[in-house]
Amino acid sequence: MGSELLARHPRMLAQADEVLGYRLADVYQDERLGQTQYTQPALFVVSALAWLEQRERHGRDPDFALGHSLGEYNALFAAGAFDFRTGLLLVRRRGELMGQARGGGMAAVVGLSTGRITEILARVGAEGLDLANDNTPIQQVLSGPQEELERVAPELRAAGANVVPLKVSAAFHSRYMRPARESFASFLREFSFAPLRFPVISNVEARPYDEARLRELLARQIDSPVRWTQSVGYLLEQGEQTFVEVGHGQVLTGLLRRIRQTPPRPAEVPPPSSREEPPPPAEARVAPPSPAAVAPVSAPSEVRAQALGSRAFRDTYGVRYAYVAGSMYKGISSRALVVRMARAGMLGFFGTGGVPLARVDEELQAIQAALRPGEAYGMNLLHSLDRPEREEQLVDLFLRRGVRNVEASAFVRLTPALVRFRVTGLRRREDGRVEAPHRVIAKLSRPEVARAFMSPPPPDILEGLVRAGRITGTEAGLAREVPMAEDICVESDSGGHTDQGVASALLPAMGALRERMMAEHGYATRIRVGAAGGIGTPQAAAAAFVMGADFIVTGSINQCSVEADTSEPVKDLLETLDVQDVTCAPAGDMFELGARVQVVRKGLFFPARANRLYALYQQLPSLDALDAETRAQLETKYFRRTFEQVWEETRAHYLRVDPGVVERAERNPRQKMALVFRWYFVHTSRLALRGSPEQRTDYQIHCGPALGSFNQWVQGTPLVSWRNRHVDEMAVKLMEATAEWLERRFQVFRAGT
Repeated sequence: MGSELLARHPRMLAQADEVLGYRLADVYQDERLGQTQYTQPALFVVSALAWLEQRERHGRDPDFALGHSLGEYNALFAAGAFDFRTGLLLVRRRGELMGQARGGGMAAVVGLSTGRITEILARVGAEGLDLANDNTPIQQVLSGPQEELERVAPELRAAGANVVPLKVSAAFHSRYMRPARESFASFLREFSFAPLRFPVISNVEARPYDEARLRELLARQIDSPVRWTQSVGYLLEQGEQTFVEVGHGQVLTGLLRRIRQTPPRPAEVPPPSSREEPPPPAEARVAPPSPAAVAPVSAPSEVRAQALGSRAFRDTYGVRYAYVAGSMYKGISSRALVVRMARAGMLGFFGTGGVPLARVDEELQAIQAALRPGEAYGMNLLHSLDRPEREEQLVDLFLRRGVRNVEASAFVRLTPALVRFRVTGLRRREDGRVEAPHRVIAKLSRPEVARAFMSPPPPDILEGLVRAGRITGTEAGLAREVPMAEDICVESDSGGHTDQGVASALLPAMGALRERMMAEHGYATRIRVGAAGGIGTPQAAAAAFVMGADFIVTGSINQCSVEADTSEPVKDLLETLDVQDVTCAPAGDMFELGARVQVVRKGLFFPARANRLYALYQQLPSLDALDAETRAQLETKYFRRTFEQVWEETRAHYLRVDPGVVERAERNPRQKMALVFRWYFVHTSRLALRGSPEQRTDYQIHCGPALGSFNQWVQGTPLVSWRNRHVDEMAVKLMEATAEWLERRFQVFRAGT
């Protein structure tokens, strides 16, 4: 194989031997050529050299290139994404990871359409099989457990198919390759890629590569089907093409001929003359076609992750998925988290709650400096009952720094600061619509609060802002035509502040309210309703989308990621949680009101101690009313310092930020008791954020049951460890798995089994 070609390029062969650590010429002659860790570099080298010779002969690039499975690396090499050495490093690691997979198999199915195959799989309950290659309209390859392949083969043959087992070591291009994909994704982060000289069709999406997503798509290719029929169809839809196959053999030319000959909807059982022999397994050859034109192509008739939720949401925020990483208190949803999401084409919010204003400004500027124009990001605005000036200062900062997206959380009523952010910059477009440069995603769980956010800003607040010179009369007039928030995030049983709402009750109710408010106000833009709380698995995300969610928001699962700005001891604990390992405790920031937060209870005393402090606050008029035994227990075990020391620290803080609080507390013993008890909540949050080895059992960790379900879902994969969890990869994995799960369920529904 390729002996003459290799002989003409001794220097490149020597370079290949250096990179691979073995003599490639020997591999072509012995049994190792049948092992995928050797096959893949061997195929890459032969195809790369063949391409270089062809380009030298013709002196021009093709208008497009595409390659079948491994051949896609040669297509990218041809387009200049990476050099020969880098290509070898990539395919060597890809081959090693795929070669480590064991169990499962593949079988070619010739003579049936994908639709007919899907029906048969659903009817016999073969949910463990995936479509690995869609080679022609009547030639597919199935991948999965060997016993399921053997069980379904008679059913396929009875329907008129020729079923041919393939000699492979594992179930390539299927869900069973996900560990290899995740390891390869980590490996790819070490590489940079050059701009493509001409478009390359992606096996995963059957359309030209989005260069910003090259790493993602190369990783996904390992466990995604090779959509060859759709890829060729993309080019055929543009008119007559000239295709040139580069490399050894004419396998792809044969597939192309069959695709051209087969009508779009082939007969389910073709005549014997249309039967064809299956090609070799998926690791085939490169095929740069030329010439062709760029144009959109219809997606396969299956559920796609990028189509879940609202297209308007994706277009408005300029993101690839209707998926948001929500904010977390004390900057746990960190700069690194926001930037990583943005660079992956998704939206994340920095958690400003409890973060000093100067640091918020520092983090905001760092986020803006790290991102390119158009990459989405946002900042949280947490409602402050006792410090309205905090909201004003944050809004001043956001407007000054050009922040466009704000996540409004814990609001029980609309405030002048939030209204000012929303309406500043409103203008009338030429088409008559009102353009709003500042967007609000309102996180809420109560219909009365949702009604306020679905309504235009309150007239009295608008009038007050105009009188104060904070907005213009024109902005106030235009504000009457827009809702306070075009995006409502319905928060169910979440970590942190929660009403422990039930998504299946809340989301439909909020959707119905949305319809009434749209009819009442006649907005030009439809209000979008998203879902948060309890989303940690594909099934939970699927339920939200099926109930009509325009987008989903995750929180708890992101706290257990590399990018979350909390301590390693906290993450070590979080990765062990199950769904039952959380409970509710009083909220320190709204202690007197009896508000609740959902927190971790596994191995921690915080929930029980926090609940006891609130019970004492309800029962007693002051600290002096505590009996000696209880006081000693609180000072030695809970606070580990005296009440006097706690009060001095608390007093010093409020004298800096709000002296009136100190004056009122010194006149009201019960209020002073509340402030002393609230210190415990601040202290336990700091312990967790720092990962203090002292008082570890007092860590306050906000978390919902979604993380427990996520931990169960990723058992047996590299994601079992938080050190392998990156927020963007978790998001893509969750959205893709959601689409796959929905597709499988819809197949079952359609088949009626």
